[in-house]
Amino acid sequence: MKLIPLQDVSTARTLPTSPALSPEDAERTASVLKAVADPVRLRLFAQLATGAGETCVCDLPDVGVSQPTVSHHLRKLREAGLIDSERRGTWVYYRATERGREVLGAVQALNGRSHG
Repeated sequence: MKLIPLQDVSTARTLPTSPALSPEDAERTASVLKAVADPVRLRLFAQLATGAGETCVCDLPDVGVSQPTVSHHLRKLREAGLIDSERRGTWVYYRATERGREVLGAVQALNGRSHG
């Protein structure tokens, strides 16, 4: 019969008694991650977040999708709190929020790039 040595568990890590994220924080974080999970949406968002000030929807780069699809993506980014918009006559101008710029920095860090 072979004896198995006992491990000293006095210094073992214990699981936290409360979750790392509250349900509200988890929901908010998931919303942001969903907003930047689409490649086309992420490209539009990066354009807005790295631009100087506001960008007219008419000046956004061609991302290979229809105008209604671009509008859909911009709405999702706005709902996640990553961009703001302002209508001026027939055009809508978009700009990244402070939170949006922070999120872009985190996304770029995931890709090994610095935000700037």
